[in-house]
Amino acid sequence: MMKLNFAALRLLLAALCFAFSWSVPAYAELVLGKQYTLVSPAEPTETGKNIEVLEFFSYACPHCNALEPTLNPWAKKLPKDVTFRRLPAVFNDTYMTYARIFYTAEAMGMLETLHPAIFNAVHVQHIDLSNERTLQAWVAQQGIDSKKFSAMYASFSVISKTQRAKQLTRNFAITGVPSVAVEGKYLTSPSQTGGNEQLLPVLDDLIKKVRQDRGGKS
Repeated sequence: MMKLNFAALRLLLAALCFAFSWSVPAYAELVLGKQYTLVSPAEPTETGKNIEVLEFFSYACPHCNALEPTLNPWAKKLPKDVTFRRLPAVFNDTYMTYARIFYTAEAMGMLETLHPAIFNAVHVQHIDLSNERTLQAWVAQQGIDSKKFSAMYASFSVISKTQRAKQLTRNFAITGVPSVAVEGKYLTSPSQTGGNEQLLPVLDDLIKKVRQDRGGKS
C-alpha cells in the first residue's frame, strides 16, 4: 500500500472540512434548512441552566484553524447565561489522535496554552502531531514533561472522553468541521452561513431562539 506523506495527508483530511470561500449578504431572519438545521433527536447539554454553544472542531482541519481568530473573541464576550465548549470531532483514526491530544492537554490543565500552539504546529509549522514520536518530541520542546504527557495520553480517562467524542460526532450527525451546535438542538456552520464572520450573527440569533423556546426574553 502506498504511504501518504504529511502534505498529502493534510489535503486528504481537509476533504472532511467544510470549504467556504464565498460570502453572502446578511440575512433578514433565521431560516430552517438554510442557516441552520435541527439535531434530531436533540442531544442533552452539559452546561446546566446555561445555554450551551458547542463547537465541533479538529486540529487536523484548516478551516477550524481559520475560524479561531473570529470565534475566540466572540466566545469570550458571551453573556453569563451562555457557555461555550469545544468538542473534538472524530471521523477516523487521525482525528481520534488529535482528540486525545485535546483531552490530554485539558486533563493536564494546559489547554489554554496548548490549544493555539497545536493549531500553529499543524497548520503553520506543518508538524505531523498525529505521529506519536513526533508528538512526544514537540511536547518536550514546549517545556512539558513528555513522560507525564504520554501517560495521560494513554490514560483510561482520556481514551474514554475520546470515545465519547466519537459517539457525539455520530449523534449530532456531524459530517464536517467546523460545526456549531446550540443547546443540543440547532446546528450551523460557516458553510451554511456563508463564512466565518457571517456565522456569529447566526449564533447570536440561535441563542436568542433558545431563550424564546424557554419562554424568556431574547
